[in-house]
Amino acid sequence: MSRGRCVLAYSGGLDTSYCVLMLINEGWDVTAVTVDTGGFTTEELAEAKQRAESLGADYRCIDACDEVYRDFVTYIVKGNVLRGGVYPLCVAAERVQQAIVCANVAKEVGAVAVAHGSTGAGNDQVRFDAVVRTMIPDIEIIAPIRDRRISRQASTDALAAAGMPVAKKTTDYSINASLWGTTIGGKETHDPWEYPSEAVWHMTRPKEGLEALEVTLRFEKGCPVALNGEDMSGVELIRALNKLAGERGIGRGIHMGDTIIGIKGRIAFEAPAPLVLIEAHRELEKLVLTKWQGFWKQNLSTFYGNLLHEGLYFDPVMRDIEAFLDQSQVNVSGEVRVLLGLGHSHVLGVRSDKSLMALEVGRYGEDNAYWDGRDAAGFCKLFPLQASMATWRDQKNT
Repeated sequence: MSRGRCVLAYSGGLDTSYCVLMLINEGWDVTAVTVDTGGFTTEELAEAKQRAESLGADYRCIDACDEVYRDFVTYIVKGNVLRGGVYPLCVAAERVQQAIVCANVAKEVGAVAVAHGSTGAGNDQVRFDAVVRTMIPDIEIIAPIRDRRISRQASTDALAAAGMPVAKKTTDYSINASLWGTTIGGKETHDPWEYPSEAVWHMTRPKEGLEALEVTLRFEKGCPVALNGEDMSGVELIRALNKLAGERGIGRGIHMGDTIIGIKGRIAFEAPAPLVLIEAHRELEKLVLTKWQGFWKQNLSTFYGNLLHEGLYFDPVMRDIEAFLDQSQVNVSGEVRVLLGLGHSHVLGVRSDKSLMALEVGRYGEDNAYWDGRDAAGFCKLFPLQASMATWRDQKNT
């Protein structure tokens, strides 16, 4: 007797394939939903479909690249969000979108449960549960890997026994690829002293014979709109820049940080386009924003990134901060020259019609037209006044 319809967030990988097998064996009618956020090849999607159906599940594949870019990536770029100063939230954005899609499918098919393949020690469990519970408060959430503490080796063995062997690298590493980057967890990432071998990296393997390349990025209101003079959609531009930067070995990183549940976590990641875009956008902002715009933007963007990382996308404060970020980007339009070197990138120059670098007013370290030496001397005298008075007071009282 069927236990009802269960919608499973399905990547086609080791853990979610095990979830299909387990759920069907326990009497669930399973709808396996692959939410394509840009990390699958055509062949991988075909394999995921074949695997799910061979295990007995209904299968759906839903393309959500445009939604991930529109609702998440644009604000990561506008906010220059780098968790721990290095990591551009490659997974958080897509996990929230995947959970949203799965919840919507569950509503559509009248499911009584939603399932995911998250472990009990990671961030994804919180993201999936938080989004699904917000969208469908009374639905049952099933997380077989978490709830039964299933190891990757146990998943591998169970699938092999069911006639579906998996590659050893799938057991050794958990690799998550998307439009906005790839994360790699397993083996070396569990030891903070170790670094993954060259074989683990895929997006950022240097292509032999390539030289450094200068590219020009154009932004309009904080969003990238053109690469080397060619207008592109956000998704197209990210894909093109991922290729140009990735084949030069740009975009590798290691992020050590605090997980949502409180333990330390460490992942390797490959994010060629994200790191180049955020660096370019940040430099353009320095040209067009005031000091205090930059100050408050940085603080609010850090907070925004933290909540997105934690799956709290539906908290109303996120809409408030997005409104602030949108307003802050009204004048962030212009071009950025970036050198894509071998294994690194850096900004060569920026220009904008909205520039606040008014040379007719003054040139740093050289001459000035808007004030004279007496004005400058008076400013220098008054600027540290309170600090000076506090120092004099403390010296007097000691």
